[in-house]
Amino acid sequence: MGNRVESGRTGMGQLQGKTAVITGATSGIGLATARRFAAEGAHVFITGRSKETLDKAIAEIGAAATGIQGDVANLADLDRLFAAVAQQGRRIDVLFANAGGGAFRRLGQVSEQHFDDIFATNVKGLLFTVQKALPLLNDGASVILTGSTSASAGTEAFGVYGASKAAVRSFARTWANELKGRQIRVNTLTPGPTDTPGITGLAPDAEKAVQLKGALAGKVPLGRMGSPDEIAASALFLAGDQSSFVTGIELFVDGGVNQV
Repeated sequence: MGNRVESGRTGMGQLQGKTAVITGATSGIGLATARRFAAEGAHVFITGRSKETLDKAIAEIGAAATGIQGDVANLADLDRLFAAVAQQGRRIDVLFANAGGGAFRRLGQVSEQHFDDIFATNVKGLLFTVQKALPLLNDGASVILTGSTSASAGTEAFGVYGASKAAVRSFARTWANELKGRQIRVNTLTPGPTDTPGITGLAPDAEKAVQLKGALAGKVPLGRMGSPDEIAASALFLAGDQSSFVTGIELFVDGGVNQV
């Protein structure tokens, strides 16, 4: 698939005039989703820890994007993010809490630092991203949380990461219930093996990265890894009116890897 995904519509985009916030959007699924949301008419606020990659992403998306450098595990950075949204006089229609990461460690190798790093981003950061967005969320908004097939698959050497993503799935159920009075929908989007820089970064070198991707693709019934654009298309479904009666679900976009 190409780098840019057009809406495929000649009229109004599916998110025309809406405001979206996407964390961890400088590469991979987050960047692909930001491009797709912008193509569908949204203004997107995106975050990333690196100014260089953030600036590059903004240049790629164009005028429909605003970049806020920061780490979701740092609550002051989250405050700056939502202050920037408010300063533009905007309220949030779509919140995609996508920032996350992990690393391989078998049980006997897990250190306190490994645990703290993963839970700080994937659990603490995600929780406070949603909490701090609440005052700016429009009634009827869509909240999307990035899950993982590892939360239910028992992937070897991925136990801490999988546990962090199991917490994300639990959050979605609870928050869908808590926010139903405001008609705010909360859903988990769970990608399968997806060809992203994050996957590449799990391997120690380029050769091992090719081997890892081959092994992952071999486990997928469709016989290949997914693309970030494919995950972004599903994020668009959860973001827009086509999913207006969908809340609390886990939408697997995994080529069947956890299904058959």
